[in-house]
Amino acid sequence: MTTFEAGPSEPVFIQFGPRPSEKGQLVRPGARADYPADVLDRLSADAATVVARYPNSRSALLSLLHLVQAEDGYISPAGIDFCSALLGLTGAEVTAVATFYSMYRRAATGDYHVGVCTNTLCAIMGGDAILAALEEHLGVEHGGTTPDGKVTLEHIECNAACDFAPVVMVNWEFFDNQTPESARTLVDSLRSGEQVTPTRGAPLCTFRETARILAGFPDERPGALAAGGSGGEPTTVGLRVARELGMAAPPSSASANSSATHPDAETLAKDSAREMPAPAPSATVPPKSSKGGE
Repeated sequence: MTTFEAGPSEPVFIQFGPRPSEKGQLVRPGARADYPADVLDRLSADAATVVARYPNSRSALLSLLHLVQAEDGYISPAGIDFCSALLGLTGAEVTAVATFYSMYRRAATGDYHVGVCTNTLCAIMGGDAILAALEEHLGVEHGGTTPDGKVTLEHIECNAACDFAPVVMVNWEFFDNQTPESARTLVDSLRSGEQVTPTRGAPLCTFRETARILAGFPDERPGALAAGGSGGEPTTVGLRVARELGMAAPPSSASANSSATHPDAETLAKDSAREMPAPAPSATVPPKSSKGGE
C-alpha cells in the first residue's frame, strides 16, 4: 500500500496487486503451504516418472501441475513450491503458467467439475440458459462449489464439439445436446452418487482422478481407450450430400508438364519475389529537395 499526499490533509491510497477478496487467488486462508513428508515422498516418486519422459525437465511443468492438482484438487502454494523446487524454476515462473491455462484451478474443486460451454454457438443454442438454470438450481455462482463439495460449476471455453451444442462437460467428459432440465437432472444425479454415463467417452471419475490421468498416468477406466465417436450430423452433412450426388474431387492433371503443377521459371521468379522483404532505400534515389515542395 502506497500513500500520496493529494493536499494538505487528503491522503490518497493506491492498492497494488489483487484484492484479498478477489476470486482466483492462489494464496487463500487454509491453502496448503507445504506437504507432509509422506505426501512429499509419494509426489516425488510420481514426479520422477513424469520428468523422465522429457529431454528438458522444464517441459514437464504442465504435467506436474496436473499432478499437484490431483493431490489438492487445485493449484495450492504447496504445489507451486513443489514444482518450482523440482524443476529449478521460480515461484513466479510456475505461477505464470498455472494462472494462464484455465484447466488449472485456483480454488478447491468439487468431485465433479461441471463446465457449461457459453461460447457463441453453444450460447445461442441454449448454453447461457443452462448456466443460469444451474446457478439457480445449485445456489452457487459461476466458479462456486456446492456446500456438499460434490459439484463445482463453471462456464468453459469451446471444446470443439459445436455440432452437439449446447454441450456440458463433467470432468472433461462430454454431455451433448443439453437443456436446462437435462442439466439439472445431471447435477442432481452427480450429487446423489448415481452412476452417470457421458454421451461420449469413458465412465466418469472424480476431478482429482481426472487430473492424475491428465498428468500422464494410466487411465484404467473401462472403455477409456476405445475409439471415439464420429462427428455429428452438422459436421458430416457435406460429406453425405456429396456422396448422394455422386460428387468427387477433380482428378489430378495427367500431364507432368502442366503449368498448374510445374510453373515456368518466370512464374517461380515472380512468386519468389513476393516472398522477399521490401528492399532498403536505394542510394540512387535522389533525396527530397530542400526547396519548398520541389
